[in-house]
Amino acid sequence: MFIKQLTVFIENRAGRLEEVAQVLKDNDINIKSMSLADTSDYGLLRFILSDSEKAVKVLKDAGFSAMAADVIAVKLTQQVGQLSELLNVLSSASVNVEYMYGLTSDDQSAFIVLKTNDQNKALEAIKASSFELFTA
Repeated sequence: MFIKQLTVFIENRAGRLEEVAQVLKDNDINIKSMSLADTSDYGLLRFILSDSEKAVKVLKDAGFSAMAADVIAVKLTQQVGQLSELLNVLSSASVNVEYMYGLTSDDQSAFIVLKTNDQNKALEAIKASSFELFTA
C-alpha cells in the first residue's frame, strides 16, 4: 500500500521553512514526518501529513510549489539488522532506493519511508517478505 508524500520546493533563506509550517498550522494539518534537503539556492521538503490533498491546495494558494507522490512506509522493529534485511529484500528484487527517511506512527512504531526507482516492484517484494507496511 502506498501512502501520500508531499514535496515542497522552497527558497533557501531565513524564515521560508517557518512560513510553510505556519500555513500547515493555520489549516490544521499535522506533520507526521519530514525531511529537508538543501542546495545553495533552494530546499526540498518532503512531508507525510495528516491531509496531503488539503496541504497541496493551501500551500499552492500561499505561493509554494507543492506536489503529492506515492511512497512506501515499512515498519522496522528495534532489532539489529532490520534495515539491512529490508534493503536486502529490495536489492534482491533489483530495486534501487532513491531516498528514505524516518516516520513514527501514533503508537510510536518506527517506519522507514522509501522512494525507489520502481515503486510497484518494491511494494510487491516487501509484501512477499516478513515486513509490515504502514497504511495511512
